[in-house]
Amino acid sequence: MTKKVSLKDIAAKAGVSLTTVSIVLNGRAKDMKISEAMTRKILALGKKMNYRPNHFAKGLRTGKTNTIGLIVDDIANYFFGHLANTVEEEADKLGYTVMFCSSENNEGKSRHILNMLVDKQMDGYIIAPTKAMLPELQKLIKEKKPAVLIDRYYELLDSSYVTIDNINGSLEAVNYLAKMGHRRIALVTNLTDQLQMTQRLEGYQQGLKKSKIQLDQEIIKKIPFGLSDENVVKEIKEFIKLNENKIDSIFFTSNNLGVAGLEALRSIGKKIPDDISVICFDDNDLFRLGMPGISVVSQPIKDIAKKAVEILIQQINQRSTTIEHIVLNTALIERESVK
Repeated sequence: MTKKVSLKDIAAKAGVSLTTVSIVLNGRAKDMKISEAMTRKILALGKKMNYRPNHFAKGLRTGKTNTIGLIVDDIANYFFGHLANTVEEEADKLGYTVMFCSSENNEGKSRHILNMLVDKQMDGYIIAPTKAMLPELQKLIKEKKPAVLIDRYYELLDSSYVTIDNINGSLEAVNYLAKMGHRRIALVTNLTDQLQMTQRLEGYQQGLKKSKIQLDQEIIKKIPFGLSDENVVKEIKEFIKLNENKIDSIFFTSNNLGVAGLEALRSIGKKIPDDISVICFDDNDLFRLGMPGISVVSQPIKDIAKKAVEILIQQINQRSTTIEHIVLNTALIERESVK
């Protein structure tokens, strides 16, 4: 019997990730900025290799579509991109296709795409939720639809989730800077009430207290979501210039803020770590490969994705109705950006 062609087979032939193949085959190449040349290549390979998912037709007969809806902030972000790729790999092993959507932290868009996925009758959902999604998520849970939240959760919503210990991760970053002799530790974070970011702020404050460092609100910079990359760099640059005599190190609470921070520091001639030490929550290829390497609080991305898929498939197959709350540990990776 001929082996059924999988997304992984097409990805290997095309030389791209499973995520890219899935996005193209789900008709979202333009939305996700996949090039026309790559789109044509993947579609041609799918046709040549006789890829036939037919999940929705099967769903009419069985009540299952063998599809999972995945909603993240931004598929282009290092954390969510790598998480999505692992979700894709794990789901593909079990015969499921993943439909990806990016909410871009836009409250209106996030509700729209969740409703869209529900209308398409996914078998289950893995969601990095925004605050506006709560009514739709409450409805999903009430209707006993399989769903797992990732990266963040609602404390009052009785749903399964997989996240990390944000408080301890931030506390470790601050304590590391303090151990290296830093006493004027600035924080650059987002202006948001999303749980994971408020926890990272709390961890920063706890770290200062543990290291017996006085909290100074003037060296905490909160940047709104939705600004252009250029404006984020501008905000960070102005903050550093305003406080350059008050800070000796900076803790960035996400990799996208960290990347913008590196650009801001370079543009004003600040050398890392000679002029200022830097640490970031989240890793990034730029932090790992650049010179100097940037110290980070690394999240166990693959473990988050694998556990989320495992819990969701158990729910889909009705092998488990238990609500699971999984909190994974971070890891401090020391590189050359702190001295």
